[in-house]
Amino acid sequence: MTRPDSRRDDPIVWCVLIALGFLAVSLHRLALPSITYFDEVHYVEAARLLLELSPTNREHPLFAKQIIAAFIALMGDQPLAWRLPGALLGAAGLFAFGRLVWHLSGQRAAALLAMALMATNFLWFVQSRIAMLDIYAASLALIGLWLFVAATGNPRPRPRLIAAGLALGLAIGSKWSVAPVVVLPGLAWLVLRAGRGPEPIGISKLSLFEAALWLGLFPLAIYWLTYSPAFFYPEGAGPVSPFGFLELHREMIALQGSVTQAHTYQSRWWQWAFNLRPIWYLYEHVDGAQRGILMLGNPLTMIAGLPALGWCLWQGLVRRRADALAMAVLYAASLGLWIIAGKPVQFFYHYLLPGTFLMGCLALAMASLWDKSRAIRASCIGIAALSAALFVWFHPILSAAPLSDGRMAFEKWMWLASWH
Repeated sequence: MTRPDSRRDDPIVWCVLIALGFLAVSLHRLALPSITYFDEVHYVEAARLLLELSPTNREHPLFAKQIIAAFIALMGDQPLAWRLPGALLGAAGLFAFGRLVWHLSGQRAAALLAMALMATNFLWFVQSRIAMLDIYAASLALIGLWLFVAATGNPRPRPRLIAAGLALGLAIGSKWSVAPVVVLPGLAWLVLRAGRGPEPIGISKLSLFEAALWLGLFPLAIYWLTYSPAFFYPEGAGPVSPFGFLELHREMIALQGSVTQAHTYQSRWWQWAFNLRPIWYLYEHVDGAQRGILMLGNPLTMIAGLPALGWCLWQGLVRRRADALAMAVLYAASLGLWIIAGKPVQFFYHYLLPGTFLMGCLALAMASLWDKSRAIRASCIGIAALSAALFVWFHPILSAAPLSDGRMAFEKWMWLASWH
């Protein structure tokens, strides 16, 4: 596989500025609502009890809940403490995605478009502002992917590869749903090493044994260490033996599959892909006003990304473009888990990572046309601007803004009956 040759000046300064801008918007009104909402009721309570070494929410790994607990310990048990670490990691994940696309493609336009589309795709913003586990797992996975791809093209790959293994271990230690993405760097290293073409410079510098260590055994060790608080649960709370991992995971899998009761907002993967079944995380009179938070995808980019996904598959398989194929494979791996998973009750927020990689597909497709003509470049900028305009239009019901039109205020944003 070959990467495009159009390597230009690294847009790292713009990547930092976009990530900081996203963080600033995410922090606005972050402490509202002042109550726990949607699945915060599970994870904030789990973090509180973790400070007392008392187990709950045992069906999920511990790392993300440890971070929430640490912020509660530092800042007090308040809404800002519950949500601030997720907002910080959301901005870090956005930055990592821009760096991932840059190192994959070498195209300045692709990296910046990917960040702009991701920042305004609604999903990443809403999930960065709620104390759930998904943003931790997704952001750490993106950081790991960025560092891995950066290592493959660097003559000193070891430090980046170690950091990538650390991030990937913490990602799976936050939530299992990122597992298909976490295993891809190791598989990619093996494929690149076994390929008939010239090896990337970073690949040629390390043996397969050492790569397996940093991308396989090391993340597993980090994952194991994330359970260390459970080793110290008091006897009556069912402490976890450091060597009782198999039994613990059998129990966790059983708990994951035990949720079978139908839910108002449950949905399936094809509904996520077509943006058909969002989730009202909040819609009630709270903190002196009617407020809402809707987990919805951007109606422009979520649909436009689907033909771009097909374009990436064609470019990767026929034209042998590594960046396009990588983005399509990442989308398929992160969504494929939910297509084949036996988990009976699934939700739109499971589309967080697939929706992110879809934005990467769209950015690569737009960047491929960037230098064709000024009119085409203007059209690409127009798509990104329209995505941002839709983000601004929907922002009141993405951010718990006060709604002045009473209980039926949400109606003007309900473009489809299934969004109600």
